[in-house]
Amino acid sequence: MRTTYLAKPGEVDRKWYVVDATDVPLGRLSSTVAAILRGKNKPTFTPNVDTGDFVIVVNAANVKLTGRKATRKIYYHHSNHPGGLKAKTAGEMRDKTPEKLIETSVKGMLPHNSLGHKMGLKLHVYAGSEHDHQAQQPEKLDITNLI
Repeated sequence: MRTTYLAKPGEVDRKWYVVDATDVPLGRLSSTVAAILRGKNKPTFTPNVDTGDFVIVVNAANVKLTGRKATRKIYYHHSNHPGGLKAKTAGEMRDKTPEKLIETSVKGMLPHNSLGHKMGLKLHVYAGSEHDHQAQQPEKLDITNLI
C-alpha cells in the first residue's frame, strides 16, 4: 500500500529567487510569485505546510499596468475614523510606493490565514535594482518563461 507524501515543516528545503519586474504585467508577476511563495512549483507541495521559497522582486517601479488600470484600478483603505476612507489609483501607487503595489497584489493571492501571513513574510520587494540579500545567493528567475 502506498501513502501520499506529506511534507513536514522541518524537512522543507528553501531557495531564494530574484525576479525582475521590468515590463512584466502586474497580475502575471503576482500570480507567479504567489505560486512560488506557496510552494506549488515543488513536487513536495502540501497545502497545510509552508513549503514555499523566498522571493526578491527588484525594479518594482517598472512593473507594467495594462489597459486603463493605471487610472481606473483603485485601492481603498480606511483609517477607522468617520470619513476616513482613502483611495489611490494603481498608477499613483506605482509612482509613489511601488513596493506596496506588488505586496498588496501578491498577498491578495495567498491564503487569508496565519499560514498565508507566514508565506507573505518571505516576499521582499525593492523599487530599484539593488537588494540586501546577496548573502543568501539568490538564483535569478526568468519569469517570462514561466508565464
